[in-house]
Amino acid sequence: MTYAEFWSRYLAAHRDPRTRALHYAGTLGAATCLALAAAAGDWRWLVAPAWLGHLAFERNRPETFAHPLWSLLSDIRMVGLFLTGRLGGELRRAGIGRPE
Repeated sequence: MTYAEFWSRYLAAHRDPRTRALHYAGTLGAATCLALAAAAGDWRWLVAPAWLGHLAFERNRPETFAHPLWSLLSDIRMVGLFLTGRLGGELRRAGIGRPE
């Protein structure tokens, strides 16, 4: 599987806006915790958030289990596209429809 194929699959696994919102919060929260851990020298800040959106809304298995590095890259990419207002186009190209 190429990354382009994975990206389409990743977006399909994040159809529900609530799941994407949890990912935005989780990814940005994880980045904050990483910065706090580095600044404080206390690595307990790195406790990872759960995959609540997949369990509660998507009812699917997170892509993290099969492709952890691509999943992390895609989390960051999805948040970046959301923050720059370009996620809607990506979702439409993937046949997902309206983002929110």
